[in-house]
Amino acid sequence: MLVLASESPRRAALLGQAGIIPDFILPAAIDESVRKAEQPRLHALRLATEKARKVQGDWPSHPRGGKPAFILAADTVVALGRRVLPKAGDDAEVRACLAMLSGRRHQVITAVALVTPDGKLRTRVATTRVSVLRLTQAQIEDYVQSREGVGKAGGYAIQGRAEMLIKEISGSYSNVVGLPLALTTALLAGCGHGR
Repeated sequence: MLVLASESPRRAALLGQAGIIPDFILPAAIDESVRKAEQPRLHALRLATEKARKVQGDWPSHPRGGKPAFILAADTVVALGRRVLPKAGDDAEVRACLAMLSGRRHQVITAVALVTPDGKLRTRVATTRVSVLRLTQAQIEDYVQSREGVGKAGGYAIQGRAEMLIKEISGSYSNVVGLPLALTTALLAGCGHGR
């Protein structure tokens, strides 16, 4: 049994592309604030681990819980140097993120955490480098008006209109969408899921 500890429809869809359908989706409500001086990679790893452990704790009291399950969680951050960009909450934050990313290279870091049915935690981290075109104010405003960037790390969704703003990516495309598929499927298989 596989429980996806995520409220992201993109993660469930990406797993579906790989032929993996979670038995349950159980979002983990945790504080996602960045701690003082916390590096982006460690921030993503901490949040993915906290999500997996939170759902591990919640699973026994779930109406269908109690059965042994793999619990999969992930967290994606957009980092500009050592700075973690926010998950844009509104148009102003989308605008600010795009202005910062314009003409620059940034990293998209996704940490994946898997709790096995016997309670062991396994983690992996994927990093993709993304270069954004030098954006005009009109391009930024056009994207802001699309409303795609609200709720997205770094204020953009590469799988939508933002792909037109990207000059180059180096690494996993699915990582930028929200779940590095090759890494995740290898982790699941290596821990015995699907056998």
